[in-house]
Amino acid sequence: MKCPNCGNELEDGHLICEQCGEEIRIVPDFEPEIENSITETLSTLAALQEGGTADDGFSQTDVQETEQDSKKKQDRDKENDRKKRSAPGRNGRKGWLVVSLIIFAAIALISGGAYAYYTGMVEYRIDKAKKYAEKGSYQEAVACLEDAYASYPDEAQLLFLEADYYYLMKDNVRAVEVLSRIIEREDFPYEDLVEAYDKVITIYANQGMYQEINELLKNCPETEIVNMFQRYLALVPEFSYVEGSYDEVIPLKLSSNTAGTIYYTTDGTPPTKDSPVYTAPLFLESGEYTVSAFFVNDYGIESEVVSKTYIISLPVPNAPEIELYSGEYTEPSMIVVDEIEGCDTYYTTDGSEPTADSVPYTGPIPMPLGKTLFKFVNISEEGVSSEITARTYTLSLSDAIPTSQAVTGLIERLVEIGYLEDAAGHNSRQSGILSYRFSSVLRIGESDDYYTVNEYYDDGTGLKNRTDKVFLVNIHTGEAAQLGYDDNGGFMAILL
Repeated sequence: MKCPNCGNELEDGHLICEQCGEEIRIVPDFEPEIENSITETLSTLAALQEGGTADDGFSQTDVQETEQDSKKKQDRDKENDRKKRSAPGRNGRKGWLVVSLIIFAAIALISGGAYAYYTGMVEYRIDKAKKYAEKGSYQEAVACLEDAYASYPDEAQLLFLEADYYYLMKDNVRAVEVLSRIIEREDFPYEDLVEAYDKVITIYANQGMYQEINELLKNCPETEIVNMFQRYLALVPEFSYVEGSYDEVIPLKLSSNTAGTIYYTTDGTPPTKDSPVYTAPLFLESGEYTVSAFFVNDYGIESEVVSKTYIISLPVPNAPEIELYSGEYTEPSMIVVDEIEGCDTYYTTDGSEPTADSVPYTGPIPMPLGKTLFKFVNISEEGVSSEITARTYTLSLSDAIPTSQAVTGLIERLVEIGYLEDAAGHNSRQSGILSYRFSSVLRIGESDDYYTVNEYYDDGTGLKNRTDKVFLVNIHTGEAAQLGYDDNGGFMAILL
């Protein structure tokens, strides 16, 4: 369309010329009724101007009414004209058609975008994968989940579902690989980590792959998760004492993180399943020890070997001091040992080295008849032994009756007083047999010397047990007596 004033080509829908500013009037569409009304009005106006009446017989009043109607008609025409200026007419309808097409296209794009968004959502992908799985198409389900995970890498549920489908396909290797992607990341929620570890451990346990479980848990940085599954874990044994030097005996305890067996050595050699099994504390006394141990849990998983060295330096007690020196003696004497506080003294008379299992020294010892080698040792409360003190005593008595004669005379006297029924040792008080054995020589008072004779009881089993009675026989006269004690605790002879 061109401007009627300057001839400038106008764009569709424009009502003002951009070149000259001329307002463009749009001729309204042909309407027969409006045209007839205009024709009638013009005829009437022409008759009035000539001062006469219209052919149709209108009066002056009619003419006035007609003029008013005509004015209203003109007003309506102006209003219509104004409205049509604001509307582009046929060209306007074309504009509306373009607008409608644009709106339709926009709606289509929005709808398509919404559909594309929906189909890309996690829930949609999961539903789609589940539908594949329901049909047994696990490979398609897995592919769908992998595609979704590429868009939503923070959605652990996609990996859990994928691992489940691999597990259903009996592809445990792939299932563990998928779950490991959760374990190896540090930004997944704690609950997801627990579930991932639980699933992997379940897969391994079902296949008896306990060593793999052990390695998995040893590399787990979450202490709480490790504690949840520690029954599968074989940690090195824990020692109750740190390695180092000590001035006392230490009761070393070994412990494990769960049920199983601890094997150990104390000489530094590598322990094996043939080594001693730990069941109680190891008492480390004076010396140097290298304790090595490893743990085997109930699933057969072995820990590494752990070793610790301990140096125990305990104070060594002094050797026993004996008041009576070695030598030959013609009179009975008592062997006395000076006791040390915090130590026990032990001795032997058969030439062996004294230990804590030897005869304990509890008081003065009557010197035995003949030649005897005594060895004494002090042992501290910590179990440390002193050096050994040895003494050799030879006791020879002149004019003394033989010890065998002294024992025989004692038995005869016991039968005489009714203590024994016969010389074989029977008595009415017991069913067993009593017997008697020479022990030592004892001086009582200033000059009375006696053989000491111990009593033993045999209940018929052949085992002789010493009773609490000690009898005496005078070494010169053979007079029998029983050993007793006076009010001061000294020895005394009670004649039979």
